[in-house]
Amino acid sequence: MSATLELAKQFSDEIITLRHALHQVPEFDLELPKTQQLVLEALAGLPLEITLGKELSSVTAVLRGGRGPGPVVLLRGDMDALPVTERTNVPFISQHPGMMHACGHDLHVAGLVGAAKVLSALQAELPGDVVFMFQPGEETSGGAPIMIREGVLDAAGRRADAAYGLHVGSAGQPLGMWSSKPGSFMAAADQLHVRVVGAGTHGATPYRGKDPIPVACEMVTALQTMITRQFDVFDPVVLTVGRIAGGTKENIIPDDAVFDATVRTFSEATRTKVQRTSTQLVEAMAAAHGLVAEVDYEIGYPVTVNDAAEYGFARDTIVDVFGADRFRERSNPRCGAEDMSYVLNEVPGVYLNLSACRSADPDAAADNHSPLADFDDSILPDAAALLAELAVRRLARGLE
Repeated sequence: MSATLELAKQFSDEIITLRHALHQVPEFDLELPKTQQLVLEALAGLPLEITLGKELSSVTAVLRGGRGPGPVVLLRGDMDALPVTERTNVPFISQHPGMMHACGHDLHVAGLVGAAKVLSALQAELPGDVVFMFQPGEETSGGAPIMIREGVLDAAGRRADAAYGLHVGSAGQPLGMWSSKPGSFMAAADQLHVRVVGAGTHGATPYRGKDPIPVACEMVTALQTMITRQFDVFDPVVLTVGRIAGGTKENIIPDDAVFDATVRTFSEATRTKVQRTSTQLVEAMAAAHGLVAEVDYEIGYPVTVNDAAEYGFARDTIVDVFGADRFRERSNPRCGAEDMSYVLNEVPGVYLNLSACRSADPDAAADNHSPLADFDDSILPDAAALLAELAVRRLARGLE
């Protein structure tokens, strides 16, 4: 057993207790005062230099290695919850009505605290520094770019040389399974907002107005055709219209109709192209019908890209510590998006998945974001140990 895994198991009760406390007080977006306080209490007494965020309730902690100065490794955990009403029967169920840690970020925080405890115990042996990034706002406006702007990547006094993070899942894979892939691992997520502007009139005399509803419907189907005919199937695009609205009554043609779509892409070239082509398409379709399309294409999180060398290093570390049967390389990227992407745009690193599925049938289990999502916190020592082990090994490699 590795030293980090042995230490993590010693801290198991503490970090599981912390996870239960976090789960009861889920908070949303960038201001997480109760979560921040629990993190600070959990880190109290460790040899850390702690800085709090100015624009958000983040926590940045720096551990100075006893054999430094040397490289800097950043470990990240997101802290925010979701506006979901919990329907599990766990004894530590959410005490904040309408809010739930439905994406497992409470486990991310507890695992990162565990890594801080493990590495603090190994401080004298570390030939470099470790930055612990406790980040709000992953589910909303993106806390990572704010923390980057406030200096998290340079918190040790020099730029981080590598960055690592993990995300737990409540379904899809057996408990304890690690997975990832090199290159594009998670999608960029943008939003397409369209308002089709016409002219209202009586439903019995549509020729006296400009009906935006059928034009909006045509746009929805035309966008799907655009995806299949203008984009390479091996560099995919997912465009889903999740909202369409217009009108007030069946016999009234409204002045306008609106629809909103999420757009997922896996390369910057395709991301740029879909913004241009979707805008051109809806504007031209509106003009063809004598209407106007007002388009707002909102840029969201970029593609999450795992550095090939860091991916190989993380994979080999997992296999060495936990065994080859505990790791699966994904053949395809995931369509979900992550603001860890902003960190990996600046620092080479890797993002990993870890199954915390409690069910014996992972395919039938409730997935992340479900009010029934149920995470098994027995994997927390493994999460803490891997983050710590990655830091130990990466620091030992020096500045190569």
